Amino acid sequence: MRHGIVKHYTREGVTIVWRPGVCIHSRRCFHALPAVFDPSRRPWVDLGGAALEQILEQVSKCPSGALSVKRSEAEPVPTGVRVELVPDGPLVLRGEAVLVAPDGSERPCSGATAFCRCGTSGRKPFCDGSHRAAGFKG
Repeated sequence: MRHGIVKHYTREGVTIVWRPGVCIHSRRCFHALPAVFDPSRRPWVDLGGAALEQILEQVSKCPSGALSVKRSEAEPVPTGVRVELVPDGPLVLRGEAVLVAPDGSERPCSGATAFCRCGTSGRKPFCDGSHRAAGFKG
């Protein structure tokens, strides 16, 4: 499994972090910026393929949080939490939060975190993209 893999791609003091183990393969990244995100290329992320502002905007749209941004300490980090319902997909929490499990254990959630709404994920409470095969509507 690829759950523990984390890749870092840095440009101009900004690091794009990719965690393939949480990716739900929405394909938004490479459809929107194919010169930056190309799954047929290794490495698959080329931060020289677009303006940094475009890349940051696209990463902010990652529904699972598999792609996130790590900024230098000198740059302010936005605050607040936003929860989005993705049509026919997961519930996406954006921002800094702590997930508390029934046993009391805690897991920090940072950037974007996709939670399962369809009940078919093999990684509950997190989304793994199973909603597409299940035909989930909601």
